[in-house]
Amino acid sequence: MNNSPKDRLNILKKQIAEFSYEYHVLDKPSQSDAVYDGLMAELKDIESKHPELVTSDSPSQRVGNEVSKGFSSVSHVSRMLSLNDVFSEDDVTNWIARMQKLMPSQNNFSFYADVKKDGLACSLIYIDGVFNQAVTRGDGFKGEDVTDNVRTISSVPLRLRNVKETNKFLTGRLEIRGEIVMYKKDFITLNEQREKSGMELFANPRNTAAGTIRQLDSKLVATRKLHFLAYDILPENTRDISTHQEVYELLSSLSFKGAEYGAQLTDTKAISAYIDKWSQKRESLPYEIDGLVIKINQRDLYDKAGVVGKNPRAAVAFKFPAEQSTTIVKDIFVSIGRTGAATPVAILAPVKIAGSTVQMATLHNDAEIARKDIRIGDTVIVHKAGDVIPEVVEPMIKMRTGREKVFHMPINCPECSAKLIKEKAGEAIWRCPNLGCPARSQKHIEHFASKGAIDIEGLGEKNVVALIESGLVKDQADIYALTFEQIRKLDRFADVSAQKLIDAIKDKKNPPLERLIFGLGIRHVGIQTAIDLANTFHSIEGLQQASLEDIAAVNGVGDVVAESIVAWFSDQKNQELLDKFKNLHVIAKHAQKAKGPLSGLKFAITGSLIEMSRDIAADQIRGLGGVFQSALGKDTDYLVVGENVGATKLKKANEYGTKQVDEKSFIKMLA
Repeated sequence: MNNSPKDRLNILKKQIAEFSYEYHVLDKPSQSDAVYDGLMAELKDIESKHPELVTSDSPSQRVGNEVSKGFSSVSHVSRMLSLNDVFSEDDVTNWIARMQKLMPSQNNFSFYADVKKDGLACSLIYIDGVFNQAVTRGDGFKGEDVTDNVRTISSVPLRLRNVKETNKFLTGRLEIRGEIVMYKKDFITLNEQREKSGMELFANPRNTAAGTIRQLDSKLVATRKLHFLAYDILPENTRDISTHQEVYELLSSLSFKGAEYGAQLTDTKAISAYIDKWSQKRESLPYEIDGLVIKINQRDLYDKAGVVGKNPRAAVAFKFPAEQSTTIVKDIFVSIGRTGAATPVAILAPVKIAGSTVQMATLHNDAEIARKDIRIGDTVIVHKAGDVIPEVVEPMIKMRTGREKVFHMPINCPECSAKLIKEKAGEAIWRCPNLGCPARSQKHIEHFASKGAIDIEGLGEKNVVALIESGLVKDQADIYALTFEQIRKLDRFADVSAQKLIDAIKDKKNPPLERLIFGLGIRHVGIQTAIDLANTFHSIEGLQQASLEDIAAVNGVGDVVAESIVAWFSDQKNQELLDKFKNLHVIAKHAQKAKGPLSGLKFAITGSLIEMSRDIAADQIRGLGGVFQSALGKDTDYLVVGENVGATKLKKANEYGTKQVDEKSFIKMLA
């Protein structure tokens, strides 16, 4: 199954070369930067372990990128360099240590940092303060002359501003370097226009900006809203500017955008705070950034540190944790959930995504695996955003070797050997029908004790497994029969932790009715449905005795959910479970529906919130009398728009006429 390091390197080199051509020459990447970075990281890892395999044609040995055809080539007076990437604060600390070792006599250097704009690097040349030429980075030594196209960008001053601070820079040659970007809102608008016209949609703002600048028709370029964001100045006399902080101050005086977020930083503590700040605020910027640039502030020391390959030693690019990367599917197994759902799960070669190490990802069902054609042994693209469960996006078919294996869904449950079934024709999910399946029992108990349900502190997955394996717990009700003496005998517990768990269980002996209903794990019953049922029937007994018609009539329930609820209460084992709760004096409390300023209003949330989690936001909405909806519907009154939102959801809200509010406005509504 596994390829030799040499074979794997050859596969990686071929794929990376193809992506590099798409990105740098055609300006039509088929994958995200994160996918390219993931493959490159694997290649460098193999080469570091097997240096004898490093060849001159390896992407790791490339100095620059090819200059595309269609524009005249221009040599840079001063080479345009790229930066070494770092991926953690430890990497930044190690870089600083290298700088201090390189220049031991210079102990007082400071740093300058800025957000790293994700655009097309470009150099603007001014002669006597007048715009003369624009050249792309190209391979660093030579770039493309795109003067006519850049002239159409309104944020590029055709004549530099003449004030006291800038006067001495307006004679002779002055070079301004920066990034050409497209703002996110303009990118969305452009794609909406293309969609209406039946045209192919652009992939991302960065490549749209790069592709636009390389158009041979300047009139077309002028119709697209581009911006030039400056980050450096190269005067004829390098002594005229002593620090990068001065560069940024001068850029603003010369009438350039892009210097707004630069900051001088004195030490690692300040750098860490800057990283934290922009890790949280990056989505609030009008343009895309893929990290931060951190450099030694003093320009003479910066130059003294020198260059290695195409990278200056005295600067690094801190990359934010990518939400996508590539890895290998080592195997696929089937996990049985609390409702009996048999879900294929991919075991992955460990890879760091969105700040955490990912080793498994859901594959949903066998039909989805077949649709995406995911095989054991495939190199795949994996996506993970925040706390979202990792997902395999697609296999990289061109990297297949012929050794990959097609996955086949097992006939029997891997936990209890019961034959897997599909309850209804056309259903995508296979299920284990055995209610006594040990996997189902464990997941039921974990769900019951989870934060969203009864919220029993200290009863996470590992402790649930310990209690089940000891024979002390077989179902949710058994939790309430546990004693201090029983728990303290288990390996995972000491006297203090055992008492804490007993106290936590006792504290949740009279849970809110909606949490108990949700905690029972009835299929299709989420927390909002549980709230609606509690407000309608007021007790477990009331819900148990309700007719199918009465349950289906509850707002937001319907026939399918009602059938699932009636089936659950009709099952003999579930009736025994409820009797067990009664005998252990577990009695749910029902509080009348909260009334408040949000009464009668329905809210949905899209994107991620900064100030609070989605669960906390939902609780606050309910606490003020409102209704939280997990999905946007025609009856939704407000859509709370967080960060990193897809255009499709906003479009749907516009179609429904749903009022949209940002997080700040939403928080004011909660006050």
